[in-house]
Order: sequence, then structure tokens, then C-alpha cells
Amino acid sequence: MAGVTKEQVIEVLSGIIHADSGSDIISAGWVNEVVVREGHVTFAIEVPPQLAPELEPVRKAAERAVHEMAGVLSCTAVLTAPRQPGQAPAGAPEHGGAMGQQELHGKMVLPHVKHIIAVASGKGGVGKSTTSANLALALSRLGLKVGLFDADIYGPSVPRLMGLQGLRPAASDSAILPMENHGLKIMSIGFMVPEDAPVIWRGPMVIGALEQLLRDVDWGELDVMVVDMPPGTGDTQLTMSQRVPLAGAVIVSTPQDIALLDARKGLNMFRKVEVPVLGVIENMSYHICTNCGHREDVFSHGGAKKTAEELNADFLGEIPLDIKIRESSDGGTPIVVADPESPHSKAYMAIAQKIWDKLQVDQRPAGPNIKVH
Repeated sequence: MAGVTKEQVIEVLSGIIHADSGSDIISAGWVNEVVVREGHVTFAIEVPPQLAPELEPVRKAAERAVHEMAGVLSCTAVLTAPRQPGQAPAGAPEHGGAMGQQELHGKMVLPHVKHIIAVASGKGGVGKSTTSANLALALSRLGLKVGLFDADIYGPSVPRLMGLQGLRPAASDSAILPMENHGLKIMSIGFMVPEDAPVIWRGPMVIGALEQLLRDVDWGELDVMVVDMPPGTGDTQLTMSQRVPLAGAVIVSTPQDIALLDARKGLNMFRKVEVPVLGVIENMSYHICTNCGHREDVFSHGGAKKTAEELNADFLGEIPLDIKIRESSDGGTPIVVADPESPHSKAYMAIAQKIWDKLQVDQRPAGPNIKVH
């Protein structure tokens, strides 16, 4: 049986009518970025900002119609409404919006979330997502209300790390309800698409998805939201810096030179957009043989600490390369939960305490002056 085609998807979408205008969303020119690959369909509905607040039912109807097509395994539609920086959503109250959220100096403010921190790396493969999950859990063990937001649209790993793969969040009449496990509130694009389905989106669709996941989720009261960023210094990092009032960024790196070069880029990027760098973590810092107890510096050692000193940033601590950290993460119960009294968990706890202490001291107004050229 032949798979579904882009043309067939567009034909179905031409039957989705916007009641007020009487026009279908294809004729209105609202549908962009239609991608069909091996039965998985994604597309963006890009609408005028003044219409955005009323068009969520249209997005849901379009997504449902495509998902019901023969040969479609999954469908993800993102509603976007491009606007100029600093321009509040049309029709939104001056100091409020959906889910009690606000716009301040062009930034999305989550008034019930006290601190938002980004966990970032200059390159992939350094254990950033594992670090994000364990730091979020360690902050929770400090008695804080913590959320974990997976901002890695192309490679979401938080659902598996938190033992929630294959599940889909529920929704109320006005919001998406975050998933919950191990005491955290959790959201990821990985809940919306199958784990093995590629996300083939260009920048504007990624940005729309990020804003939608933050804006339309009922996070409730949180002391800290930990954001697991994708690797690099691209659209996602700039969007989060420009649209979300980050309290700070944590840089994760391994000790090897190639990773440290990219870590420097990540650290300098956050400084360029005036997001405070809370510090640097050296992951996979060393390995202790479980048989003989011999220590081996597989990827060298101390490079992240030296780099932090050279860049006048705090060194938050080091995490070893250990199979228990990998196995517990793959099993959906990160080490801080699986073995809270282990030396590895205590290392995460010490780093989490340093971060929380800095958040109490480094209070800053929302809305930094972004200078990106």
C-alpha cells in the first residue's frame, strides 16, 4: 500500500474551514512546512497575530483530520503567529494572557515560575540531558517545586530519561497538563510524536513549537524550571534568551579539548545575550574501575574547571563516567532517584545546592537587553 503524500495531506487540510472568514486554511495561505516521512506528518499553521487566540480549535481539527488519514502514523501541527519583538499578542490583556502568562518587554513571563535556568552545551554527546534530569531531581530533593522542560525539538530525550516514553499528556479546556514523575512536572515535544519519528522542521516551526509548549502548559507553581537545551548556539538558544526570562545558564562539557572549545562558544553566547552563566559542570570527568578501584581519566580531567577559571565563570563540580548513571537514565529512573545515597547522586546534590544558592543571590529583572547582530 502506497504511503500518504504531501498532496493528499494538503487536500484534507483544504477541508478545514475558519468559520469567521469562511475560508479554508489552505486557501488562506496559513499552512506551511508540510513534511511527510514514512507515515509521520508535521506542518505549521501560521496565522495573523490578532487571530491566534481563537484558532487553537482549528489547529486541533486540522491535526485530527490528518491523523485519521489512511497511512498516517502520527501528526503534529503547530500554531504560530509571527510578530515583531516586543509586540504583545493581539487581543491579550495588557498584563496577562492564557494560563495567567504575561508579556513584559517582548518576553514571555510565566508568573508562577520563580526561576528558569537553561542547561546547555556547545556540542552533543556530553551528557547534557542526563545532567538536566538529575539536576532537576536534585533540586526537587532540596524541597523545591521543580519543572523539567525539554527544549530539544530535534532530539527530545526527556520522556525516556523520566520513564514516560510512549505517553501523551492530557489537556483541560484551556491548557495542556504537564506529565509528572519522580516529583517533577515535565513537558517535551517527545510526548507529541513517536519516539522514532524524525522531526523535520525549519526554524520558525521550531520556535512556534517551543512557545506553544511553554505558553499552553499549566505548569502551576514552580520554584525552578530546568530547561534541557539542544546542543549548539542556534535558533532555540536565541529564542529562549529573547522570549523567556532566563535566570541563568549552566554549561555542561566533558574534559576533552574539542568539547571545551564548543563549551566556550556556548558560554560566550549566553553572555552576549546577557543571560548570567551560573557555572560550568565537567561531565564524564573520570572513571573508577568497578573491579579494581583504579581511576582513569578517559577524556582527560580538569579541562572544564580550567576553562571556567579562564572565562571567569564558576566551576560547579564534576560528575564521573559511570555505567550506573547510564543504566539508571536509560531505565527512566535517573541516579538521583535510583540511588540517592550514591556518590554520584551526592555530586548532583552538591551542584544543585550551589545553583539554588546562586539563584537566591543573583536576582535580576526580567527582560535583558538582547544585542544579537
